Amino acid sequence: MAAAQPRAGRELVRVLGLIFALAAVVGGAVGQGILRAPGIVAEAVPYPVLILLLWLAGAAIAAVNAVPYAELGCAVPQAGGPYVFVRRAFGPTAGVIVGWSDWFNNIASQAFMSVVVAEFVHRLGWATTVPVGVLAPPVIGVFFALNWTNTRLCGSSQTLGSIVKGGALLALVLILLFAPSRHAVVATAAEPTPIAMGFGAIVIALRAVQNTYDGWNNGIYFCEEMHAPERHIPGALFGGIALVGMLYLLVNIALLHVLSPAAMAHSTFAAADALGVVLGQWANTVLTLFGIISVAAILNLTVMFAPRIVLAMARDRVLPSALATVAPGGSPRLALLATTAAAVVLASSGTYEQLIAFAVAVGILGNLAVDLAALRLRRSEPNLARPWRAALYPWSFIAPAAINVALLGGLIYEDPLHSLAGTGLSIAIGVLYWLKTRLRPTAIQPA
Repeated sequence: MAAAQPRAGRELVRVLGLIFALAAVVGGAVGQGILRAPGIVAEAVPYPVLILLLWLAGAAIAAVNAVPYAELGCAVPQAGGPYVFVRRAFGPTAGVIVGWSDWFNNIASQAFMSVVVAEFVHRLGWATTVPVGVLAPPVIGVFFALNWTNTRLCGSSQTLGSIVKGGALLALVLILLFAPSRHAVVATAAEPTPIAMGFGAIVIALRAVQNTYDGWNNGIYFCEEMHAPERHIPGALFGGIALVGMLYLLVNIALLHVLSPAAMAHSTFAAADALGVVLGQWANTVLTLFGIISVAAILNLTVMFAPRIVLAMARDRVLPSALATVAPGGSPRLALLATTAAAVVLASSGTYEQLIAFAVAVGILGNLAVDLAALRLRRSEPNLARPWRAALYPWSFIAPAAINVALLGGLIYEDPLHSLAGTGLSIAIGVLYWLKTRLRPTAIQPA
């Protein structure tokens, strides 16, 4: 059964194209992680060839995870991301669990990223007398004001931010590659003989790699606002992941040109150490500026797509219907206001760190729900128009589901308190919603 169309005054505008969608994937994934994770990977896996293969494997895993998103984004091109897919496949309660969890996750992310930007500003020696908890909310406010305008301008700003970030990362690569090789510039003690690796070491390295690819699915929240989503969604997902993978591979090649795997393994910030060899005292300033650009671009994207989750739930009367109002330029302003207000409160309070810890498991749970939704809809709606169909069904959906089950299991094993609390909170929200619908069945509106 086709979902109802939004009413007049609630229509998002279709002004986004493939360039924006690619920018959303690249801008959502590339952050500070790629500057720190190489040290973790090198510590677990001390062989250069294997290090590079693991970064390629990370791109392959992200691409496998993207398959269900690509099919569902083309078949159900509506704003809201995983909430829309899961609700359609499993009903309102499952949709609410995923939707609310996704929204909370991104509110906490906004708060966390605004604090990171504020800390980077302090590292540059600017506004050092202003506490981080006071400086962070205005950072969110800047992107709130930008997103208040219209979708076209917001999309252009995200595209520009992603281009600048990608260009800065390529500049870092060139600086390192044109430096003398590590054998000439790195004065270290004799490097230890690489130890025998176990399966656990590879898992640790691969998990660090995979974390740097998180955010590849951010473009899916805008499929209702894209021109020709049936073409642009798959192209953006797989093309964007390929671009990110290429950037990450180049960064690691450049780092290995300057530092040995042993030197990288002993570094908590491999990019800073490598750049320090080449630029000396300027390295910290250069990387801090990159950090501001990188995190700010992701923050802008999160401020842009998180209100789309609210809008989708408001259309289904899970949240007050007024939150589904869309301004003439396409901005869901009331949803934007509600999301930003919550993020500002968290940024000021300092409680976001606990929520971020909860949210890691919730994010994996959301990806798993999308995998299962794709499987379910193939059975429940076999005649649903699928402009892009995943090959090798059902294995193309079972494979990412198995990956996410393994990731969730590993996360629960490593951090049971926060992981179980996060998943438990998500389920509790669903139970409360289910009880509400049982007590007040007339409040349910058709999708």
